[in-house]
Order: sequence, then C-alpha cells, then structure tokens
Amino acid sequence: MRVIAVSTLKDFWEKAEHRDAEQALRAWLEEAQAANWQQPADIKAHFRSASVLKNRRVVFNIKGNDYRLVVAVAYRFQAIYVKFVGTHAQYDAIDAYTVEMDP
Repeated sequence: MRVIAVSTLKDFWEKAEHRDAEQALRAWLEEAQAANWQQPADIKAHFRSASVLKNRRVVFNIKGNDYRLVVAVAYRFQAIYVKFVGTHAQYDAIDAYTVEMDP
C-alpha cells in the first residue's frame, strides 16, 4: 500500500511531546506499506484492534491506545490517506468520519 502524507506522521512524532509515538508509528507504517489490503477484513485480520468505519475510514490504536491514527483506504488504488494522528484525547474531540488533515 502507498501511504499518502507520511510527512504528517513524521511531523507528529518529531514534536517533543509525541516522541514516544515514533517507534509505534514507524512500525505501523512499515506494516501498512508492505500490506496488500483488498477489503476491510484484510485490515482487521492484521490489526485486530482497528475500527473500520464507513467512508473507507479506519481508526488504528497506536502505542497501546495512547495515540489514534485515522486513515482513508482506497483499496482499488492501493493507497492509504492519513486523515488524523493525535492523542486519544485529541481524537475524542474530532469526528473520525469527516476529519481531514490541515493543509
């Protein structure tokens, strides 16, 4: 899978308050890039704690649920679009169905 907006993840883990997320996000990134997801069940088979939402959105728990990652998956194009990365508290303040990364 191609992950669109890897720089968003990097920008996040380079912030002093989120440095502890780097290893977990890098691990997720490596696994996602090696994946060949054709349907939501493929994601659930690999990431059991992932939440599959409507609109091809998926929420991943990162670093023992300290962080949340929201992506949109274009299965046909083998692409993953990062929509949100943040703390669990920040996640609680957004709508995972509609959130978009700030330009």
